[in-house]
Amino acid sequence: MSILRTKSVEQSLADAEEPEFKLKRSLSAFDLIVFGVGVVIGAGIFTLTGRAAHDVAGPAIVLSFVVAAICCTLAAICYAEFASTVPVSGSAYTFSYASLGEIFAWIIGWDLILEMFLGASVVAQGWSAYLSVFLENVGITTPAAISSGGTVDLFAIGLVVLLGVLITIGIKESMRVNIVLVGLKLFIVLFVIIAGIGFISTANYDPFIPPAQATETTTGLTQPLIQALFGLAPTAFGIGGIFAGAALVFFAFIGFDVVATTAEETRKPQRDLPIGIIGSLIICTILYCAVSIVVTGMVPFDGLDPKAALANAFEAHGQDWMATVIAAGAVAGLTTVVLTLMIGATRVVFAMSRDSLLPRGLARVHPTFRTPYVITAVVTVVTALVAGLTPVGVLEEMVNIGTLSAFVLVSLGVIVLRKKRPDLPRSFRVPWVPVLPIVSALICLYLMLNLSVETWLRFVIWLAIGFVIYFVYSRGHSRVTDDEAPTKATTPR
Repeated sequence: MSILRTKSVEQSLADAEEPEFKLKRSLSAFDLIVFGVGVVIGAGIFTLTGRAAHDVAGPAIVLSFVVAAICCTLAAICYAEFASTVPVSGSAYTFSYASLGEIFAWIIGWDLILEMFLGASVVAQGWSAYLSVFLENVGITTPAAISSGGTVDLFAIGLVVLLGVLITIGIKESMRVNIVLVGLKLFIVLFVIIAGIGFISTANYDPFIPPAQATETTTGLTQPLIQALFGLAPTAFGIGGIFAGAALVFFAFIGFDVVATTAEETRKPQRDLPIGIIGSLIICTILYCAVSIVVTGMVPFDGLDPKAALANAFEAHGQDWMATVIAAGAVAGLTTVVLTLMIGATRVVFAMSRDSLLPRGLARVHPTFRTPYVITAVVTVVTALVAGLTPVGVLEEMVNIGTLSAFVLVSLGVIVLRKKRPDLPRSFRVPWVPVLPIVSALICLYLMLNLSVETWLRFVIWLAIGFVIYFVYSRGHSRVTDDEAPTKATTPR
């Protein structure tokens, strides 16, 4: 019962074809691109861009987005190779099981549960806040006790329950709703960009890279771990500010990995998954860069409001009505983020339950809808309760550290699986292995070190709980045996 036993790619593919657990293949490359854009582009495009420009990079924030996109692309191509080689639900969990071993698969699955459950809850609360703003802008006042920040956030609970029902009905139906909302979101974002171009003053780009300056350092549990370990003081602006900005806006790209969780429901996963992962990342990069150019051109970077930069930029030009448009875009944007994270969470738990690392009964598939309805119900209830009753905003960084740890293991897993199974057909291959995967892992590790000490402490506690569950339950119930013989490979049609 080695904790490093692996599950062969052939067995993972065979399990995906078992009638009891078989999901419906209905997604195309276009669906996956929309899925990726839906989860990556959220309210951050209206707030994070201005905050990063105001605090650390100035107009050069556009270069920060380019740097962050390049770094993120390294992790994305690692995901693309794995997703096309092992097109099975579970994303990084499944990839780690095939390459690094069961204990690493458990760790990464446990991290993904943290990322997606908590991420969906946090974003649902943000959705509720933006909905209240939008309704107030159109003359509708919402009761404080049942909206964002109230005793019970019924708006957030209602959204999660509604999306849970939609996910249960079917992945294709969920995607149809997602396509409509993503289309609305992109229309509003493009409208904001085009409307803002008319208010750009080139004088606001001078200096494009503001002179470097020292910033106030934090102490104690709130300081970045890298500062606590090495005494590195943070800087703002200058060339260093560009990279500091990249570390900040990197988190605006997080979410593309959720595309890989739909591998079992993709019609042609070997071709469509790489297109979906990389295509969505390219589109999001273009939009982020465009928004950053517009917002820093409309208002001097030191005059931006870090909390609502884009709305503030239009208000500075007497366009108060744009705040309503931006709030509407955020409502549509965050709906797709919550939907996508909930789908990702159900698929990760589904894969872990099918392997019996979690109770196998959770993995039952609805006879009509062909969706994991039991898990969807659990995800819906937990997410709704956390979003409606808990002040989870303080735990947002936990989403980031869970995601980045998954990126590290996937990047290293590409190297390991290349050496263990060079015979596997790979429709997409990461170039320059092992250099690019190692660079990807190091960049993600560096970004993890930039998170606060208290985030790391919470992460260690979460991992400790996961280890207890693994050794008490999961290790003894695992379907994978040490002497598992590879079965004949099956290729999804």
